[in-house]
Amino acid sequence: MRTIEWRDGTVITIDQTRLPHEAVILEMKSCDDVAEAIKTMKIRGAPLLGAAAAFALALEAYHSKAEERGELINELENAAEILKGTRPTAVNLFWAINRILDKARGFSGNAKDLATFVVEEAQKIADEDAAANRLIGNYGAELIHDGDVILTHCNAGALATVEYGTALGVVRAAWEQGKRIKVIATETRPKLQGARLTTYELKRDGIPVTLITDNMVGYVMYRRLVSKVIVGADRIVQDAVINKIGTFTIAVLAKEHNIPFYVAAPKSTFNLTNTSADVVIEERKPEEVTHIGSQRITTEGVDVLNPAFDITPLEYVTAVICENGILYKDDFGKFKANL
Repeated sequence: MRTIEWRDGTVITIDQTRLPHEAVILEMKSCDDVAEAIKTMKIRGAPLLGAAAAFALALEAYHSKAEERGELINELENAAEILKGTRPTAVNLFWAINRILDKARGFSGNAKDLATFVVEEAQKIADEDAAANRLIGNYGAELIHDGDVILTHCNAGALATVEYGTALGVVRAAWEQGKRIKVIATETRPKLQGARLTTYELKRDGIPVTLITDNMVGYVMYRRLVSKVIVGADRIVQDAVINKIGTFTIAVLAKEHNIPFYVAAPKSTFNLTNTSADVVIEERKPEEVTHIGSQRITTEGVDVLNPAFDITPLEYVTAVICENGILYKDDFGKFKANL
């Protein structure tokens, strides 16, 4: 089953804020419904955000009463602005929106035909992500050996994509090949995507997983309990990987302990026209840090810094695994030239 699906004018997905305790299905019928789900992180994960944004525009087109092509394009552009205001860091969201808008503006048919075209294009984006993740898994599995223990951070699994996953797609592919592997998952404060989502996926698939707190990474590496690190990405720029807060810390520790550090992401995550200086890092509300649920855990009035992502310079990255294959540092220039 895919994480997100189009069903006759309704977008179906799972509410990720309710996992692992409840599997609650969301039925979204408008762009505003999707935008709200993205804002509240019911939908999260960079590749999934791209597919969700595409389907949100598809909903706008499908339910539109516009009789003229230009009127529908205006509606799509207004919907796009709403979506672009949800979360600023993951580039897949913007990539999917711009792809659909660019193709819609170049479409020569009437409003009805354009609406059908937008729905079909959104479905293509979802299908391409699913296919890309399978390729990422197959390429990445070449790097995994029997007996490896793989550390991962946050959730870059099926729940973060249309299906299969990026970093966890590599793990899944290796497991399906019969390699006896184990995973160490960090809890990933403050939203606990590792504790709630990554462990949920791996336990469901029968893949051995051990949960640790974020501040235990140095210990497990020092004790030689980790063979490789594989994480996902929200944006890959010319000089860095932008991923969930805590990724840079893990990368530094991996380099110190001579542990390979791999990033698994589809090409829709690449933003090689920009550098890390151009990226807006999302700042989330302080209550995510000061509270657990409704319970305050810290002193009233304390200042809070809560960036959702950090920046890992490419010098700390052993390789990036995408649907084109395994890209080492020397490959980036060639890859950029072919974009």
